[in-house]
Amino acid sequence: MSSLPAPTRDTAQMLRDIERQGLAIVPDVLTGDTLARTRDAIYRAAESDRARGREQRLSLDYAGDVSNQRVANVLSRDPVFEDLAFHPLAIDLLREVVGWPALLSNLSANITGPGGGEMVLHADQLFVPEPWPVRPQGMNIGWCLDDFTEANGATRVIPGSHRLNRMPQGDETTLDGVPVVAQAGSMFVFESRLWHKTGNNVTEAETRAGVFAWYSSSIYRSQENWFLSLRPEIRQFANEEMLVLLGYKAFGFGVVNGVSVA
Repeated sequence: MSSLPAPTRDTAQMLRDIERQGLAIVPDVLTGDTLARTRDAIYRAAESDRARGREQRLSLDYAGDVSNQRVANVLSRDPVFEDLAFHPLAIDLLREVVGWPALLSNLSANITGPGGGEMVLHADQLFVPEPWPVRPQGMNIGWCLDDFTEANGATRVIPGSHRLNRMPQGDETTLDGVPVVAQAGSMFVFESRLWHKTGNNVTEAETRAGVFAWYSSSIYRSQENWFLSLRPEIRQFANEEMLVLLGYKAFGFGVVNGVSVA
C-alpha cells in the first residue's frame, strides 16, 4: 500500500485502519493549554539533559547525525506525561490490538532539528523470532507535539508492511516510505510489525518533537526498568490499570511469595 489512512476520531475506523494498513491517525487529541504544557515539558526535559551532559542519541539514527535528540524515561519527567501514557483512548486501542494484560514498555521522545538525519527502517518487535505471529506483540503511539511535516522529519511508514510478518531485508531497508503528516496535538497509532523510521529534517529552522509510547504483551520484559527509574509518586497514586501497565501486577510471572502484589 502506498497511502495513509485518513485521520479519524471513530474508534472502530481506527481499528480497521490498523488492521488493514498498520496504523491509524487521530487528530486533535491534545489541544489548547494541554498541548502547550506538554510541548513545553518535553523541550524543558531535552534542555535539562543537554545542560547536564546527559543528551542521548540512538544507534538506529543516521550515522553521524548530531541533531536528533532522544529523551529517555519521559514518564518521570513531568506529570503531564502520565496523561499520555495512560490516555483512555490509548488503552482502549491497546486492549483491542495487543490484548490484556499488557505492559507500558517505554515512554521516550524524539526531537529532530534542522539537518536531522533519518532513521534505519525497522519494525519495533525485532526482539520476536521470525516468522512473527499473526497478532502484533506490541503497539506504538506517537504523540505529535509539533506539526509533523515531510520537511521537518515526520515519521515515515510503509503502509501494509505489517502483513509480511518480518523485518525489512536487503534492498527493502532503503525504502523511503510515506510521511505521517499530522498537526500538533494528533496521535498516530501503529502496531509493532509496521516498518517505519524517522524522516530527514531538511528545514533551516524547525524542530519537531514527538513522544512515543511503546506497549507490549506482558510476556516480554519492558525496555524501561520502571522499578528503578519511576518517580515514586506515580506508583503511589497509580490505579489498578496503571499498575498492570507498569508491571507491578503480576500474572504468573514475577510474583512475590506466590501472589501478585503492588
